[in-house]
Amino acid sequence: MKTVSITLNSIDKVKNFVNDITKFDSDFDLVSGRYVIDAKSIMGIFSLDLSKPINLNIHNDNEMDKILEILQPYME
Repeated sequence: MKTVSITLNSIDKVKNFVNDITKFDSDFDLVSGRYVIDAKSIMGIFSLDLSKPINLNIHNDNEMDKILEILQPYME
């Protein structure tokens, strides 16, 4: 598992983020404070405080380089 910090500060960014990570079979969790939600859930993402950076836990060791490349626009 790897954790990266991402910023989703617009509706378009959230939609693009979900579209990008649903291409992978892996599990992704967003962690904000004590809340942990499925990163593939648009409704779940909108329940978080998007004004601050959010930690993304990536549960995949096989395609990590490819995942990090796609996540680059969202990372801090």
